[in-house]
Amino acid sequence: MTMTQPVIQPDQGLRAFVRRHQLSTFFVLALAASWLAWTPYVLSDSGLGLWDLTFPGGVIGGQLLGMLPGAYLGPIGSAALVTGIVGGRAGLRAWVRGMWRWRASWRWYAGILIGVPAAIIVSLQATGHQMATPSQAWLIVAVAYVPGLIMQMITTGLAEEPGWRDFALPRLQRRVGPLGSAFVLGPIWALWHMPLFLTDWGGWPEVSWFAPLVFAGFCFTFGIVMTWVFNRTGQSLPLAMLLHVSVNNFASVAFAEVFPDVDADQFQLALLVGSGVVAALLVVATRGRLGYVKESARSV
Repeated sequence: MTMTQPVIQPDQGLRAFVRRHQLSTFFVLALAASWLAWTPYVLSDSGLGLWDLTFPGGVIGGQLLGMLPGAYLGPIGSAALVTGIVGGRAGLRAWVRGMWRWRASWRWYAGILIGVPAAIIVSLQATGHQMATPSQAWLIVAVAYVPGLIMQMITTGLAEEPGWRDFALPRLQRRVGPLGSAFVLGPIWALWHMPLFLTDWGGWPEVSWFAPLVFAGFCFTFGIVMTWVFNRTGQSLPLAMLLHVSVNNFASVAFAEVFPDVDADQFQLALLVGSGVVAALLVVATRGRLGYVKESARSV
């Protein structure tokens, strides 16, 4: 008697498509979700002024109510959706557990908390700017610095880094290596921010034409630094978040008081110079490996 061979069904359906194209799906969803949610913010009085919509609370209120929801819908929301489609509840639980890698040497925490402000100050001075004389404003900065850092971890850090670094970066590194990942993730990270230059987040309407280009360069070079820290700390998402928000927090809380003669464009240019130097040193010192050890990378 002839045995009939079972018919193998092709891998079809939404889950199969997403499984085969996890990174592409994530990137498209992250950009589309955020940009769509940011449309009222961009068109409101906080942006182009095409809609008669004003967010309460001024610039801060506009960013919290207009920008932040879209930020959460984008990177972290898209990463959660793709993870859930591919891995179900078990995959989501594993992903959430992986986001709590706090265990690392205290030197990493100290290095980021002290090193980031120090590097920014040095970069600003290297580009020709002088610090202001210590004053009462410095005391206000010192008091607000830690609360601002905590707030940034909950807002910017949590909204972005579970997607960019914890979801996308490990998958990219397995495909194109750590340095190749920077050439993919950096431009996408910058592109994600671009609509915000049409809002008061980006200084609209006084924003200069070259500001988005300088910012894109910073995203690329700083992404290399973040990749190195992420890899060297055992892929610690909290430390990647802390590195990211330490820059944002200094920009929000300190730089205007410590360097009153520096405008937003000059500050961003100094960030690009500083991150570019550090990124170049890391690429040379690690021969492009940026601390990545393929055999020890967790399953993704």
